[in-house]
Amino acid sequence: MALATVFGVDIGGSGIKGAPVDLERGALAEERYKVLTPHPASPEAVVTAVTEVVRHFDHRGPVGLTFPGVVVAGHTRTAANVDKGWIGLDAQGLFREALDLPATVVNDADAAGLAEVAYGAGHAQGGVVLVLTFGTGIGSALFVDGALVPNTELGHLELRGKDAERRASSAARDRHQLTWPEWAARVDEYLDLVEMLFSPQLIVVGGGVSRKHEKFLPLLKDREAAVVPAKLRNNAGIVGAAMAAAKAG
Repeated sequence: MALATVFGVDIGGSGIKGAPVDLERGALAEERYKVLTPHPASPEAVVTAVTEVVRHFDHRGPVGLTFPGVVVAGHTRTAANVDKGWIGLDAQGLFREALDLPATVVNDADAAGLAEVAYGAGHAQGGVVLVLTFGTGIGSALFVDGALVPNTELGHLELRGKDAERRASSAARDRHQLTWPEWAARVDEYLDLVEMLFSPQLIVVGGGVSRKHEKFLPLLKDREAAVVPAKLRNNAGIVGAAMAAAKAG
C-alpha cells in the first residue's frame, strides 16, 4: 500500500475530523474535513458522521480511528465524553462493517502521542515522556524510551475531589469562563499531580488549545519536566490514527 493512502479520523467530544495522511512526512496529505460530533454521541450517530468524513475524500484504503476512551483490541471499554452505548462495543468491527474498509481503533490521546513521538515534540526523546491533550477532557499518552503504555486516561485522576478534567480541561476553562492566568493555575495543579506520579522528563501539551499555547504556557511555573507545545497541534490524532492503521496492515 502507498503510505499516503492511509486515512486518519479523530473522534472528539465536539468534532469528528479526518484526512488522508502522508506518513513519510507525518502530515496531512489534504486539508482535513470536519463535522460536529452528534449529541447524543451514540454509536450509530458517530458511525454515520465518520462515514461522511471518509466518503468526503472517496477514500478506499485503510482507516485509523481514535476514540475518547479506553480501547483494548478494538473494543471500547469506557466512554467518558460520549454515549455510554459505546462501553463494551466491538467498535473496530462496527467501523469495518459500516465503511467496508480495513479499520483500526485506538485511544485518542495515545494516537496523538504516537504522532508527537514519531514526528513532533517528543521525537528522539528518551526516558519518560507524557503527552497531554486538553480539549473536551484531558487525554494522556505515556511513553517510556519511546514505547507507549496504552490507555492511561490520566484526565480521570482525582483532583480536589473530582475528575481532573472537570477542573483543568479546555472545556472547563470555557465552562467556568476562566481567564488564561486562572486556567493556567489549574493546569499547574494538574501537572504537579502527574509529575509527582510519573516524574517525566518531558511533558508535551496538545489538543485544540495547543494552537494558543503562547497564552498559557509562559504562565506555568518552572518544574523538573520541560513543558512544550505539541508540534502537530490538533492534527496529531489524525496522524496517529493513520499510523495505527498502517501498522495493523
